[in-house]
Amino acid sequence: MKPRFLLVYGLLIFASLSWAGSFVAVRVIHQEIPPIMLGFLRFVVATPVMFFLLFLLKKPFFLSKQKIPQLLVLALTGVTLLYMLQFTGVSLTSASTGGVLINTNVLFISLFSALFLHERFTRLKTMGVIISFIGVVFVMFGQMSNEQIVFDPSFLFGSILVILSAVCWAVYSIVGKHMLKEEDSLVVNANAFLLGTMLFLPFVYTDINLVIVNMSVSGLLAVLYLGLFCSVFAYIAWYYALSKSEAAESAVFLNFIPLFTILLSFFIGEYPTPLFLVGAGLIILGVVLVQKAKQQLRQMKIRENI
Repeated sequence: MKPRFLLVYGLLIFASLSWAGSFVAVRVIHQEIPPIMLGFLRFVVATPVMFFLLFLLKKPFFLSKQKIPQLLVLALTGVTLLYMLQFTGVSLTSASTGGVLINTNVLFISLFSALFLHERFTRLKTMGVIISFIGVVFVMFGQMSNEQIVFDPSFLFGSILVILSAVCWAVYSIVGKHMLKEEDSLVVNANAFLLGTMLFLPFVYTDINLVIVNMSVSGLLAVLYLGLFCSVFAYIAWYYALSKSEAAESAVFLNFIPLFTILLSFFIGEYPTPLFLVGAGLIILGVVLVQKAKQQLRQMKIRENI
């Protein structure tokens, strides 16, 4: 394998592993730092770093006023609502549940693209969506051997919150894809981070000082990990690798996120049941089928244009 491909694949694995670790970090620290506050602090750390990168790369700091409506959608669905829902959901469930269910964003992207962008919904896509949603049911009820989890409605509520965060990510991806045709990805994300951080304020401003004053070293490390590794370093690694490889090829590495999350969960004493693993496998299989269907549609469009 050529060194360039080793670098690209290494960066894609690094990004996937970093994002998988975020679910574990939330589970470890959510009792000290409330989930919504943790989401806010993540972007308090990440946003200045993103703008510093814009300065170093001599890119514009802000988007035009005409982009504000789209930017507001990105800030809500890609920052504020996404992490309010996701972090709260993970705090009520488990790291592995969050890491698996968030992968359903690919399915929602396909559904929304068919509904609003009139993209073709092939048999393969349909099969993938159905298989994945069967997997979602398995995952949500996959801890059936543990009565403390299964019969606690907060676990099911948390699972629903994570799925809603996947819906947010799907909206962010579709709107973001449209904006990136005209704008630089780093500029768009930096602005979304800034506005999204501001939109957190009504939910956290009364507790900011108390949380910061009482934050432990573990809490600080978790915030720095989420802000720097998950929101900045992994982002840069992902987009660099994406620029050097096919989008479909890179997308496959997103399927490593639930796998890495399940493996990392063992270090914090979370052990998935066999039914949960079956559900996780079904979700990943469904996502792979949807990705395969997208790749086939792209190839068909290319042949039609020749």
